[in-house]
Amino acid sequence: MNTPFQGLRTCIYRVGDLAKAIEWYSELLGIRPYFNEPFYVGFNVGGYELGLQPEEQDMSPKSANVETYWGVDDAEATFARLLELGATAHMKPDDVGEGIVVAAVKDPWDNLVGIIRNPHFSLKD
Repeated sequence: MNTPFQGLRTCIYRVGDLAKAIEWYSELLGIRPYFNEPFYVGFNVGGYELGLQPEEQDMSPKSANVETYWGVDDAEATFARLLELGATAHMKPDDVGEGIVVAAVKDPWDNLVGIIRNPHFSLKD
């Protein structure tokens, strides 16, 4: 297939309290950001970027029209961990067939964070 697109690179979440969001996502991911400036914070998550950008003002409500799913080994355990850290359930883990499990939460800043266990997906060049 010939396409100019190289794949997804960055998912950005806008947050009202950047310092708290850095700590929350560091705890969730088990890593610290590789880039940390007042205007943008970046985490390298398996070769993909999870970015945090400060919100100048409350931009609520946030859209749920675009869903980004982060790959995980265990969707149920990761979903439980997200709730434990203060996220709110948006969509409980659901086996959508063939061993694929999806779920989504809202982080403390109302961003939609999706997770997926897909045993059929692998990265290809």
